[in-house]
Amino acid sequence: MNSTTPPNHQAEEAIDAINKKTGRNMPQAIGTAVVLIVLILACLLISPTLFALLVVIFMILGLWELRVDFAVRNLNIPIGTLWVCSTVSLCTVYLAPNHVVAMGACALGTLVLVGIMASLQISLNGRAGKALAAKTLTSPSAVPSDDTPTHSRLTHVAVSMFTVLYIQVLASCIIIPLTFHGHPVSHAIMIVFIPALSDTGGLFAGAWLGRHKLCPGISPKKSVEGLLGSILFAMAGAYAVFACTYDQAIWATRWWVPAVAGVMIGVVGTFGDLCASMIKRDLGIKDMGHLLKGHGGVLDRVDSILLAAPFTCVLLWMTGL
Repeated sequence: MNSTTPPNHQAEEAIDAINKKTGRNMPQAIGTAVVLIVLILACLLISPTLFALLVVIFMILGLWELRVDFAVRNLNIPIGTLWVCSTVSLCTVYLAPNHVVAMGACALGTLVLVGIMASLQISLNGRAGKALAAKTLTSPSAVPSDDTPTHSRLTHVAVSMFTVLYIQVLASCIIIPLTFHGHPVSHAIMIVFIPALSDTGGLFAGAWLGRHKLCPGISPKKSVEGLLGSILFAMAGAYAVFACTYDQAIWATRWWVPAVAGVMIGVVGTFGDLCASMIKRDLGIKDMGHLLKGHGGVLDRVDSILLAAPFTCVLLWMTGL
């Protein structure tokens, strides 16, 4: 009798080992990533306006996730007001003649309206209540409903204003690069795909080579080797985008920009992941949501993209690309 392990069983063991080390279901994560890549590229190739609409949809889903996540700690944000104001804001930023001024004015108006609505402390509706119950069941460290803390009115306002800055303002920085220097597709790829590529590089480098913990108190799986992998993958991706987008005359004077972009996105994107991990740790949840198989929620996928967006936007604008 052959005592060797069947090949399919060996493959399953190898996948289980990778899943355990990365902290996610890798086959599901790869499949979801492929679907997202196809969806985003299709929107970009059809029209930058369609891509901007996709950003709005993802923002709405992300706001809903935060609504449920904060409710785990009995923190309520005015989701209806956030949906309306943030949608109007992103559309205004995209269409207005002066995009930066529009972003600032919309952010200020949203902060005022959201602050007023948050002070009313409107309770959860039925659908949010069901989502909260599911979140509590799937997050072992979440606070049970009977033990949820109470908060002052000011705390609800502060959390709601943080949501505006974290979601609406940073999402506006994804929209603005579509509007300058006539390269909306390449700018969108830089904003969205390079941080995602950086995450992938960090994931694989950390899984195979990770030995030195980067910040174990916040994210035990982050490693220094993973950070270096993030930077290298982001740099390689930035050079690939630049090679396919700009002519040799621009390369002669701006050959250094992809290197700067790679280092910046790798570092800032990793910091964005750590910030999201810190929020989840404070809330006592594992994932922001469950919409993206293998990735958790929408915010679990875009946390590094959001934080890297303003830095990438400024770099592209200042270098004239």
